[in-house]
Amino acid sequence: MSGRLVEYRGFRAAFGAGEQSREVVHGIDFYIDGHETFALVGESGSGKTVSAQALLRLLSEDWIRYPGGEILFEGRDVLKMPEPELLRLRGREVGMIFQEPMTSLNPLHTIEKQLAESLFLHQGIARRKSRFLILDWLNRVGLRDAERRLSAYPHELSGGERQRVMIALALLNKPKLLIADEPTTALDVTIQDQILTLIGELQKDLGMAVLFITHDLGVVRRMAARTAVMRDGLILETGPTGEIFAHPREEYTRLLIGSGEEEESPGTDPEAPAAAALRNLRVYFPVKKGLLRRVAGHVKAVDGVDFVLRRGRTLGLVGESGSGKTTLGKALLRLEKSSGVILLGDREIQDLNEKALRPLRRKMQIIFQDPYGSLSPRMTIEHIVGEGLLIHRIGTKAGRRERVLEALGEVGLGNEDFLDRYPNEFSGGQRQRIALARSLVLEPEILVLDEPTSSLDRTIQYQVVKLLRELQRRRGLSYVFISHDLRIVRSLCHDILIMKAGKVVEAGPAAEIFANPKEEYTRELLRTAFGV
Repeated sequence: MSGRLVEYRGFRAAFGAGEQSREVVHGIDFYIDGHETFALVGESGSGKTVSAQALLRLLSEDWIRYPGGEILFEGRDVLKMPEPELLRLRGREVGMIFQEPMTSLNPLHTIEKQLAESLFLHQGIARRKSRFLILDWLNRVGLRDAERRLSAYPHELSGGERQRVMIALALLNKPKLLIADEPTTALDVTIQDQILTLIGELQKDLGMAVLFITHDLGVVRRMAARTAVMRDGLILETGPTGEIFAHPREEYTRLLIGSGEEEESPGTDPEAPAAAALRNLRVYFPVKKGLLRRVAGHVKAVDGVDFVLRRGRTLGLVGESGSGKTTLGKALLRLEKSSGVILLGDREIQDLNEKALRPLRRKMQIIFQDPYGSLSPRMTIEHIVGEGLLIHRIGTKAGRRERVLEALGEVGLGNEDFLDRYPNEFSGGQRQRIALARSLVLEPEILVLDEPTSSLDRTIQYQVVKLLRELQRRRGLSYVFISHDLRIVRSLCHDILIMKAGKVVEAGPAAEIFANPKEEYTRELLRTAFGV
């Protein structure tokens, strides 16, 4: 297939109806040719995802309208398509990788059932005949132990593993167009490289076009032939990617390209007192088989890990998806059942009951990887951020509202109008900032940050990193920073633990590991991330 595949002509989108209507996309124009990769870049809330999802009309038309323009797919106006034609378009002609896989995969169905359903609906392949094809795709996208994971449910996979399943689901039917909405944000650098290579290979094999929505300018430079820069619902400039990077016309484009200058790792202090420590920590998950669901073995998610988190310092947990990073962070906070010793200061907390542990919860907070899944869709932002204050009986109602506004202001959302809104009214990056405010409002001593910048554009990422540094200096906070973005890790973390398959491969001061990695696995991670 060649020629023009997709064309946006004066496309507009608005949330709400009547006087309450709020236009978020203001008459944009761009096109995508068959075979090409087109990137749509811009800060969170610029209208990128709304514009892309309109191509499949995925958003409920009870609360979104398209008051002007058209979106043509092979000459057909998607905005006027009847439902039966839309159903054929979705998944078969156009596949989509969503930014938040946990909310895109059905929590009640196994991985095999969800992929088999797509094959049956679009190609008529019966489930009993689809297993080989499903396994092939899961292996191609790098899902470890794919055959065993067929019977797993989404909540049993890590964030990166869920994203790989989502990518397989989008590519399973070999679509003409792949919409990739931040497809690699949850993946470690080695798998990210594999996925981008895979998408490039499939594009050549299938003659597939790709619409990339991303804040990772490294991905844009590597993948996209042409790029459009979007801000506040408008496209500021469009052109060949190389030309935009070399000679950006708009000041905002220059800001995007020049943002996020990496800093060297901060120096560590081995004499600083311990805020928390783990000794021989183990988290094993039972594997049950047979009709009676007897335990046939264990998945050793964390297998004998030791570390010390110094007060006022940041410990980075780095490793591929499924290596045990998130499980380790949850175990530290007693959110996962574990064995071994957990110290909060000088106090052992592994055997405390829930009543004794509750007063300590305020000191230990977590920001989860998937902000949409961790924010209640039925609560306003004021109630979400202020819930901890209410539970711990901190302040009056007016005082709590003031503290919520202050916390939101610290993360760049200090608009009083936001308090009465719900999570679905915010972009992915804005939701992550709300999750950060929810943790900060309790003024914790220890903060576990599970991929806290993965859904943020590069300019906002480094604003958040600067904010975290300032909060650490001002409050003496200790961070456990879980991430696959080694550029962020290098600029923020004092010490690092490199993990693989539940074990620590290498540990030490961040500056030392980045300069002289001892293990081959660490060297491979650094080569992939920095190209050295």
